[in-house]
Amino acid sequence: MTSIFRTVMGSDFDRLHPQLRRRFSVGLTSGEACTGHGVMDRIWHGRGFVKPFLALGGTRNILVPRAGRDVPFTIENVPYTDGFGRETVTFVRTFDLPGGPRRFDAQMVLGPRGDRVLDYLGTHQHLASDLHFSAEADGSLLIRSGEHRFREGPVDLRVPELLGGQAEVRESFDDTTGRFRIRVRVVNRRFGPLFGYEGSFRATYADVRTSGVRAGLRPVREEARA
Repeated sequence: MTSIFRTVMGSDFDRLHPQLRRRFSVGLTSGEACTGHGVMDRIWHGRGFVKPFLALGGTRNILVPRAGRDVPFTIENVPYTDGFGRETVTFVRTFDLPGGPRRFDAQMVLGPRGDRVLDYLGTHQHLASDLHFSAEADGSLLIRSGEHRFREGPVDLRVPELLGGQAEVRESFDDTTGRFRIRVRVVNRRFGPLFGYEGSFRATYADVRTSGVRAGLRPVREEARA
């Protein structure tokens, strides 16, 4: 077995910078978890009408309802087996904003056909998105989101493009500073930029078989539907 990210990228995974290959090799096979500590140079929002939606999402740790500069943050990537027997990797980001920390939670699993990663968002996994991974010529990683779906009880709806946002994540490694750099943009095709952040961090690794998954890192409710 191998990490869910190497599986979905295939030979493209080997084109990544060596530090990115290690970071995205976290999983049950490697037995490693990765924690990043750094600073977001900027967390930004789009036009004013997006703020109520960001505030609503913030109640379930989806997106970040406040903007800021030079914001300390932590990202925790910890592998575990979820309640449906799937290997899962946490992408839990905690932003130390004035007035109290804010979290942006995601849990990633391999799609049923092994050709995509499923990104379940929030404390209750109400939102799910397809993620597509590719290596850039400079060894950086590009992640683009695909279709979004909303799940609550019997409700299972595709989110129309008019309401949803397309996410683009770029992650690279700076050999000069020894830091990972990350830039995230969420854009609506009609209304333009909605939300994003950019910054840098250093990563440390731990044996997940020893450290385990800390309390509060897993979601309150897990979603089985892909």
